[in-house]
Formats: sequence, C-alpha cells, structure tokens
Amino acid sequence: MIRNLATGVDVFTSNVFLVDGERTVVVDPGANFDAVEAISEWTDSLDAVVLTHTHPDHVGNAASVASAFDVDVWGFDAFHPAVDHEIADGDEIQLGDDTYGVIHTPGHKDDHVCLYAVDPGILFVGDLVFAGGGFGRTDLEEGDRPTLLESIGRLLDTVEADFEVMHCGHGPSVDRDPYGDIETAYRMAEIR
Repeated sequence: MIRNLATGVDVFTSNVFLVDGERTVVVDPGANFDAVEAISEWTDSLDAVVLTHTHPDHVGNAASVASAFDVDVWGFDAFHPAVDHEIADGDEIQLGDDTYGVIHTPGHKDDHVCLYAVDPGILFVGDLVFAGGGFGRTDLEEGDRPTLLESIGRLLDTVEADFEVMHCGHGPSVDRDPYGDIETAYRMAEIR
C-alpha cells in the first residue's frame, strides 16, 4: 500500500509517500508540516527514509522523521547532511514488498533519482516529470535543461511502456498511461 501523507497539507512541501509492507519506508519526508504525526497515524515503525533528491521541500522533515523512528536516510548525495547511506545508479532497494531499481536522473538537481519496480509497474519520479507532461524546473542551482532531457529519455528507455502507476514529487499520481505523460514531458522539455 502506498499513501501520500501530504494530501491536503496546505504548506510548501513535496508529496510524502508511505510505502507499507515487509520494509516500511517513506519516500521523501517533505517539509513544513508534522510528518512524524502523519506517519504515526498509519504505523508505529519505519525501516528507512529514501530521498529522490535533496531540495529543501523534499528533505526538510528528514531529521525529525529519522530521529522519531530511529531510522537512516538513504539518498544519492552521500555528502548531504540529511543522508546517512548512499544509493547509486543501478542499485536495488526494497520499498514495501517490492524491489526498486535506482535510476540516476539529474537535470532538476544533480542528486536526483527515480525508483522503479518492474513487476508491479510502480515508478517514483520525484521532480523529474509530473502528471500531464510537466517536468522539473531547471532554473535552480544544479538545474540544466539538456541534462533533464537526457534523464527523461533515459527513463523512457528504462521503464516498460505499460507500467501501472507513477508517483510524482508534486501533484497527483498518474495511473492512466503514465508512460504517455513521460513522453509528453520529453516533448515539452525539447521546446526551448
């Protein structure tokens, strides 16, 4: 079961996904609201926090969640103060009951990753792409449009065209033709 704990939260935060199962994990703990309380409404224990990237709206609650549940934070940038354990491109990590491959997808931020579980067809895309074909900003530090375009292309080459659901860092998840939304994001990012 995957729940977005930031649904209805009226502050600047990323989506916060609680992935229940054999290994209960939070993907991106968000910022500016009590994520510990939100998590505690569904579970009394976590096994880890996993980051798609380290922009403040995605990691602001990392320290409080890690402390409250006595867990480590996993992310691509081993030098970021919020990250306890490094994950690298091509690694596999368990979220809930499924194994996800780590796909390094810079362009929005250098340490950005997507997480993809082939068998259930689930993809966490952070801020790389969004519902309806939107894509991550490239006007922030470490942002780069050509690199973002390469990353979206790599994602299209990696995921199955009929995968089931895409969980985005902001806005709604996509469960109707998410591959089509990634294709649209690629075309939109090509336009200069």
